[in-house]
Amino acid sequence: MKNKYLFSITVPGSTANLGPGFDSVGLAVNRYLTLHVKTSDKWSFLPESTNLTGIPTDKTNLVYVVAESVAREFDLDLPPCEISMISDIPLSRGFGSSAAAIVAGIELANQLLELDLSPEKKVRLASLLEGHPDNVAASVYGGLVIGNHREDATDVILGGTPEFDMVAVIPDYELKTKESRSLLPDTLTFKESVKGSAISNVLVAALLQKQWDVMGKMMMKDLFHQPYREEVIPELKKALSIASKLGIYGVTLSGAGPIILFFAPIGEGKTIRRELQVYYSEYAIELIKVDKKGVCIDAGMTPTNMKSVGAGARQ
Repeated sequence: MKNKYLFSITVPGSTANLGPGFDSVGLAVNRYLTLHVKTSDKWSFLPESTNLTGIPTDKTNLVYVVAESVAREFDLDLPPCEISMISDIPLSRGFGSSAAAIVAGIELANQLLELDLSPEKKVRLASLLEGHPDNVAASVYGGLVIGNHREDATDVILGGTPEFDMVAVIPDYELKTKESRSLLPDTLTFKESVKGSAISNVLVAALLQKQWDVMGKMMMKDLFHQPYREEVIPELKKALSIASKLGIYGVTLSGAGPIILFFAPIGEGKTIRRELQVYYSEYAIELIKVDKKGVCIDAGMTPTNMKSVGAGARQ
């Protein structure tokens, strides 16, 4: 029957890298892309949020492109649907908007075609499309993830739900990941690589051991990407210069930027937000929490029917 309500998919956004955890460390955040799916006689996408202004409304929409690629892998056809899209994830700012769309597309195919994909399979498919696992794995599982993606396999370790407050400074301009990556060097010297990987190793250990002060210190000693991106993201340079004045654990660029994330002790986020308004009065400044559930499906009855299908990092 045309326009029969089927289900909803909700996917959290994510922040990645956390400084030196480049293309490897991800954290799900409480900003969401939601798809309301209905039957129809043709494919259409209806953006219902200002964050989605200008996105394709036909089969060139990234969600459809991804869902169709999954269907082809299983030699199946997708039934046409009308999909309303709602999002409070800002586009091209560093909160994993494209990764959320990729995970949503995989879950759309999973539900429509009854594929019963495991979280591991979803992350593998998403990483093949995204090129790295940090954002997509966080959106699938929720919580903290540490991953490695290779041609032969994708391995992800779940890191639970970290205990800190986050405050995001959200600049009013977009920065495409491709543009941001073009600033990075093609190679590092052996000495630089060893130093950078040691910093990254300690970051991961600090995250898993809940040593937040060490985590913050390592964030700000990154050698892999932040020093190169400062030239187009002046807000990062300012953040690093004022960090010692704020009583925070540390500060980092969110993904490819330009969002800047400040990490503070539990309960201190509101205070840090007020202090940051002095330095970034022209930008939105928001309190951010860790999403614990990952991608969820709502069968359409009540909010209590929301089912996490990420099966992830919620301990």
